[in-house]
Amino acid sequence: MSAGGFPDGIALRCDDRLLARSPNGGGASPNFGFTGQETDLRVCTQSIRRGSKSFHIASLILPRPIRQAAHALYSFCRHSDDAIDEPGRGPDALARLRQRLDLIYEGRPLDHACDRAFGRLAHRHAIPKGIPSALLDGFAMDISGRRYRTIGELKDYAAGVAATVGLMMALIMDKDDCWTLARAADLGIAMQLTNIARDIGEDARNGRLYLPTDWLEEAGIDPQAFLAQPRCSPELGLVVRRVLVEADHHYALGHAGIQHLPADCRHAIRTAALTYQDIGHAIAANGYDSVTKRARTTLPRKLALMAKAARAQPLSREAQRRAMSAPADPSVEWLIETAADAAVFVKREHGGAQEAGLERLAAILMGLQTKTRDDHRIRRLQRYEKAVKLA
Repeated sequence: MSAGGFPDGIALRCDDRLLARSPNGGGASPNFGFTGQETDLRVCTQSIRRGSKSFHIASLILPRPIRQAAHALYSFCRHSDDAIDEPGRGPDALARLRQRLDLIYEGRPLDHACDRAFGRLAHRHAIPKGIPSALLDGFAMDISGRRYRTIGELKDYAAGVAATVGLMMALIMDKDDCWTLARAADLGIAMQLTNIARDIGEDARNGRLYLPTDWLEEAGIDPQAFLAQPRCSPELGLVVRRVLVEADHHYALGHAGIQHLPADCRHAIRTAALTYQDIGHAIAANGYDSVTKRARTTLPRKLALMAKAARAQPLSREAQRRAMSAPADPSVEWLIETAADAAVFVKREHGGAQEAGLERLAAILMGLQTKTRDDHRIRRLQRYEKAVKLA
């Protein structure tokens, strides 16, 4: 067993369930924010500050250890995304990322601050390799220029590039039951669908199309013609609205899950959820035009949403009932199973080690008790013999 409480690099049933070795060589348990790790974390914090003001603002109200782990997670995801999207990337960019992930899980991360920091959190929080691997699978879909026929296929993509992040955040917060993991994945899916609805024009001008092609065709829009000449239309607005309705369905489930997170984490996660959901409201206010306009949320609005997020979002009794009985979205079922299986394995191994330790302690105490009893008996006998001699 490693110092972090779980086996170093043990494969559970397949490579997807592989747990990370300690990047410290099995030494002291990782402790974010101290000794040589401070520089890595500073770089990770700078990454989120530059890359996403919304996530950075929300992260500021997380407890310090969770905030530092969240910054490390964001930095790794952002760095990986940039490596795929950079104009001069080589054809082997994805292969290099997969090799880097292999090295992270072997406890030998390359000399990148985000790799080292992610290796520490993956080890400490028992994040199975299949989850960040699925993130890279999502990037592979981007590279291939894949189109998505149905909303289900689109959510398969969202599962890879976004739900994985929600699942890893839940594991960082030590929430590993299947229901809470499913709700964390819902929040990730909702945010990604919001991103897609916001970036339609920009994506099309870059030759990318994420809207379900069957919805476009139902609205009388030829996907290829739209890519060749992206333009706003009432028909496109209807498709954008459908995407946002689907996002709101997952936001509702995600908000229910927030209530099951640690109390000192709820405010931050709710802030992020409300901020992204507000982007959807801005898209609607723009007449669902994401081709000529880009929906934004201003800093004053973000601060107002942060204040609103300090209070729990009330759910109707019916909404609560639906959320409690809602299964995981099919796109994330295997990811949730992978995360939950790893957690069960870790707890069983850790619990077994604790039980063995308690048994050893009990044996030592019983041995000491027996020795003490024997010592008392010997001393009584010695006193008796001495008394007999004196008599």
